[in-house]
Amino acid sequence: QIQRALRALSIPLERLHVMKGHMMQDMCKGLSRQTHAEAKVRMLPTYICSTPNGTEKGNFLVVELCQNQVRTLLVTLYGDGNLSPQMMYKIYDLPEGITQGEGEALFDFIAQCVVQFLAETTSSDTNGAEQYLPLGFVFPFTCLQTQLDKAELLSWSKGFNCSGVVGKDVVQLLQAAIDKRAKPDKEEAEGSGAGSWLWKGRKSSQSAPSQLRRVEVVALMNDTVGTMMTCSLEGRACEVAVVADKGSNCCFMAEAYLVEMTEETSGRMCVNTEWGCFGDDGTLNDLFTSYDQSVDEESSNPGEKRFEKMVGTLYLGEIVRHVLIALTAEKAIFAGTSAAVLKEKGVFTMQHLLEIANNEDGSTEVKRILEALGLQPSERDCGRVQQICRAVLGRAATLHATGLAAILSYMCQTRDMESLMVSVGVEGELFTGYPRFEEILLSVSRLLSPECMATILASRDGSGRGAAMVTAVALRLAAQRRAVDEVLAPLRLSRDDLVKVQALMREEMDRGLDKETNASASVRMLPTYVNHTPDGTEKGDFLALDLGGTNFRVLVVRITEDGITMASEIYVIPVEIMQGTGEELFDHIIDCIIDFQTKQNLVTQMLPLGFTFSFPCKQVGLDKALLLTWTKGFSASGCVGQDVVQLLRDAAKRKRHLGMQVVALVNDTVGTMMACGYDDPKCEIGLIVGTGTNACYMEEMKNVGTAEGDQGRMCINMEWGAFGDNGCLDHLFTHFDKVVDESTINPGKQRFEKLISGMYLGEIVRQILLVMTEKELLFQSKPCPKLQTKDIFKTKFLSTIELVMGTVMGMGTLLLTMALLWSSNGLALRQIRAILNELEIDASFEDSVLMKEVCQTVSLRAAQLCAAGLAAVVEKMRENRGVEQLDVTVGVDGTLYKLHPCFSKNLQTALKDLAPKCNVTFMLSEDGSGKGAALVAAVADRAAN
Repeated sequence: QIQRALRALSIPLERLHVMKGHMMQDMCKGLSRQTHAEAKVRMLPTYICSTPNGTEKGNFLVVELCQNQVRTLLVTLYGDGNLSPQMMYKIYDLPEGITQGEGEALFDFIAQCVVQFLAETTSSDTNGAEQYLPLGFVFPFTCLQTQLDKAELLSWSKGFNCSGVVGKDVVQLLQAAIDKRAKPDKEEAEGSGAGSWLWKGRKSSQSAPSQLRRVEVVALMNDTVGTMMTCSLEGRACEVAVVADKGSNCCFMAEAYLVEMTEETSGRMCVNTEWGCFGDDGTLNDLFTSYDQSVDEESSNPGEKRFEKMVGTLYLGEIVRHVLIALTAEKAIFAGTSAAVLKEKGVFTMQHLLEIANNEDGSTEVKRILEALGLQPSERDCGRVQQICRAVLGRAATLHATGLAAILSYMCQTRDMESLMVSVGVEGELFTGYPRFEEILLSVSRLLSPECMATILASRDGSGRGAAMVTAVALRLAAQRRAVDEVLAPLRLSRDDLVKVQALMREEMDRGLDKETNASASVRMLPTYVNHTPDGTEKGDFLALDLGGTNFRVLVVRITEDGITMASEIYVIPVEIMQGTGEELFDHIIDCIIDFQTKQNLVTQMLPLGFTFSFPCKQVGLDKALLLTWTKGFSASGCVGQDVVQLLRDAAKRKRHLGMQVVALVNDTVGTMMACGYDDPKCEIGLIVGTGTNACYMEEMKNVGTAEGDQGRMCINMEWGAFGDNGCLDHLFTHFDKVVDESTINPGKQRFEKLISGMYLGEIVRQILLVMTEKELLFQSKPCPKLQTKDIFKTKFLSTIELVMGTVMGMGTLLLTMALLWSSNGLALRQIRAILNELEIDASFEDSVLMKEVCQTVSLRAAQLCAAGLAAVVEKMRENRGVEQLDVTVGVDGTLYKLHPCFSKNLQTALKDLAPKCNVTFMLSEDGSGKGAALVAAVADRAAN
């Protein structure tokens, strides 16, 4: 019989694995908005989004509602790592009957405890700067929290049943009581009426209310959260807490985007699991012994909190009592003696259980304890009772470990990590009273979650110091938020700002198109002499030459009824040719073209050629453009001021090459529009958003004052990167933009491009990070020498950080978590770590979240400004054509648009808002500088024929 009882109280490892899996599933249900109501592990948000970092300082008031007492504390933090907080506290016994009375009386009493405590511990002659005293409220009952300072009581427990509180915001009830105590009416002050007991023992009826006026309840938490926050004071971050006491609970720092009951999506949030109800759906039925069933039936809430009833110290003595009753009935113990005393509920306490289980001095002490209860045990009975006590305690510790393993594995998987090292704060009677609890907690959780390494931190006054820390962290984060918003405010554009940019762009476009004002316009609006987009009738073989750097490409593009095929080859331009004579340069280019046509068996054909020439030019015809200046390391003599198309033709003559005919010179923006125009006839806009930025579009010829003719349309190369060079965008240039501009090779030039393009966004972010570090908002003010290096923060880092930190925020919790349970390779966090390592930055998770916000702010502004410029273009096209609604396609190219995770979406969203009468479709370009140039040649050839 003894062995049968012991087996019933032991759980095989395989069954613990199953239980762990069930708990993780229920955690996912609790976090999901769709399934939260049916989950037994409630996973309640606490709105605590950070743990202490050691910089917190100030005075913090704590009020803790306990089983029979109210405890008040005043905690002073010095910002020294929180290693030596100063604490004063006092305990007030709850009046008899108040836990079953009116809720208003309970909160009035708590407020009066605050009055008396402040009267005894603080001075009334404080100056105005010290008048504010934040209060953290420890309320150990199940609440639905919707803010850190807003929590609705779901149900009473632990013997409390005050009327008028369930369904109410307990923070507001306490604040109202405090406010009332700050201005007591005459009857209360004189101690009359039903509330007269509230004022007993008050030392200073005048000073306390003046002190009380400083008090504001800023945070509510339970004891589990307080435990986690207290253990964060021990020199390392603590992200999990377990309370093993009369009740049982656990909390942990979850990824905020998984907590679907809140709107928060960045960083992490502490989740109160309320795991005591785990198993109420029958999940634990096979583990629920007949002894547990008897305890459950005798409780005040049968069928509820079944997990807690197997592990809470409020119930463990009762479980032992029912085991002993069953064994006595089977005559396995106490044979021939009376054991009637065991039928009395509560006779076998947790203290008895611990004293017997922990006894190592033989049966004498166990016998004394049992005899004191009225039993007459034999020496064998004493040994068997001790076995039962240790089995019950061991099972409770093992079940706690299984729950902890579920939490740890969930954290590891949802953080996309291969392994997890975490500190776990632990508090409670079972932890402090049973020496083997910590050993079992660690060993069993490690067996069940071998990928996780937990370090146990014993909590010291979790609900006191921890509550102060919650309050302190809340105030630190609020102050940090204000400071961050102040830094980022100039970069956050309102709709009015964007409407103004749109209007300014339109003004500059009109100035650039007008022959009289073109020279002074910041948007040059250059004619390209491309008058048509592809219509699908183009056929034949066309050459393309793409020259824009030390490497250049030669392509053949074959256009048939079945579509477009291409072949290309890359050729190198040696430095001595780049910096030699113009004849040498263009002769080399022709040699490469001849080589390519020979390999493609095209040398005997006369093929039209489109020439993408990515250097500043003044175009005076479709096949005529004067080089204004060399860039990108080129300095070939005899070219500046010359027609580059003619230079290429002259080289072909020198080489006696007749296999090509240069028919068009284009830039990459026009090529992008043409490449997309072949697949979509509505594509009449080209947009580049990459290292630089530019746009082109089909303008009515009658509006182009800088070119002859007024019939039809012409593609206009806007060169909008220089928008604002005349000062019209000065109001948008922040301190960060000015610093970046001044450090470039062309300060004051290409100002619009410097707000948008990939060449500059990383540098803007770097300047912001430097200021935030200086303001002690990042990296705990530690110096980051490498961040001082110009261009060290690459624009690709923006894409990586925004993608990694936010890639899964839109996925449902259940779907996401199921995916993570099957696959966890740690890639995302390794990418972030690689960036931080490259920058030699020691960043916390909160730092990473703030870095993401900075990156988002800068990239969002860039996308919105780009949208404002594009809105001016599409609205002008709509007005030109006199239509109510314009349908148009934009061909897009550029790494920023293509690779950044949010840029394209943000651009399209802003454009839709700014130009609601334009239905704009975006189409990614494939090889605008190659395929697009060939299509320009094809269109020109079609028009000529």
